[in-house]
Amino acid sequence: MKGRRKADGVGVDSRAACAECLRRSWLIARLGAWIQTVVDDRTGKRTPELLRLDTENLVEAVAAKRADEILAWNDSLTEGEMVASIENAGCWACCRHHESFPAGLTDGADSPVALIGRGDGVRLDEIDLENSVTVVGARKATGYGLEVAASIGREVAAAGLNVISGLALGIDGAVHRGALERGPTVAVLGCGADRPYPASHTRLYRQVIDRGLVISEVPPGADAWRWSFPARNRIMAALSGMTVVVEAAWRSGSLITAEMAGDAGRDVGAVPGPVTAGAAAGTNELIANGAALIRGGQDVLDHMLGAGASRQLFGPAIDPFEARVLEAVETNCRTVDEIAVRLRAGAREVATSLTRLEVRGYLRGSPTGTWTRTSLAAYPSAGDG
Repeated sequence: MKGRRKADGVGVDSRAACAECLRRSWLIARLGAWIQTVVDDRTGKRTPELLRLDTENLVEAVAAKRADEILAWNDSLTEGEMVASIENAGCWACCRHHESFPAGLTDGADSPVALIGRGDGVRLDEIDLENSVTVVGARKATGYGLEVAASIGREVAAAGLNVISGLALGIDGAVHRGALERGPTVAVLGCGADRPYPASHTRLYRQVIDRGLVISEVPPGADAWRWSFPARNRIMAALSGMTVVVEAAWRSGSLITAEMAGDAGRDVGAVPGPVTAGAAAGTNELIANGAALIRGGQDVLDHMLGAGASRQLFGPAIDPFEARVLEAVETNCRTVDEIAVRLRAGAREVATSLTRLEVRGYLRGSPTGTWTRTSLAAYPSAGDG
């Protein structure tokens, strides 16, 4: 592997994976449909348990009638053709035999043996348990959940930690978007790293590649199956020192991720929600069972870095009038007119301040003209005593 081209910023070269490990990635993709027919919730039939099996036993377990054919095909794959496929897709590869392989994926029996990725905004060898946080949650998220997820992503990224999620709809997307406001982020996919999933997140996928990292255990072009998501979840749980669940109903995939994190010896945190809300049933149960209570990014940082070790996260400085506008929103004034009446100010001046506060991350506007507060702490204004 000496003398080969390095992928800038990733810390691995374009061929930092041996043929044996790459064949395993290709095999998992080839077995996609067969694995789908086998997996269920029974012991021995769960996705991570299947993926612990070595190559021959995995093929026998899911596609016994065609085992000889599939194994012969897998053995015939050459390093050259696999590397060409990776590079033609604009990706790179790294396997467990390379020094840049993430430390969190070296201590699990079901860990992937290779990662195939795109992007160079985060060095692969700098993803470790001490500086990485996984944040997951419901696809059908509430406005509350989306706001909390974005603020956690934003604040954790601002502190220089790696923010990891799965690029899914709902909470995952909000986490990535929040993180991208302050730094890079890492997305773990259940399909090939060369394709956005879901397709509606194509723009977000490109933003993550431009500023962060997208990784997968399957080769370019591989499809996503239902079993791909618990498979992806085990990677996200293992990569980080802590997994935070923002919203999760009963039997949510996010709860499975939290369980995997606990099984891997990682810390688990959860964001509380109303006891009457179905979207918070899973997270409230996690807290009741001992998960760390997470109210925002500061709680994550205190947990990861030690209480008091992380500074209070302030947004950009604001002037005294903007501070008054912010205070009005915090006291349930939601429209330009309501704030203008409250402050005895002109509507145009208020509207300008609202726009500035949104750009700086303090407020979020809606298509209906209402404004809500984010969790970003306001830096003391020049007029504060």
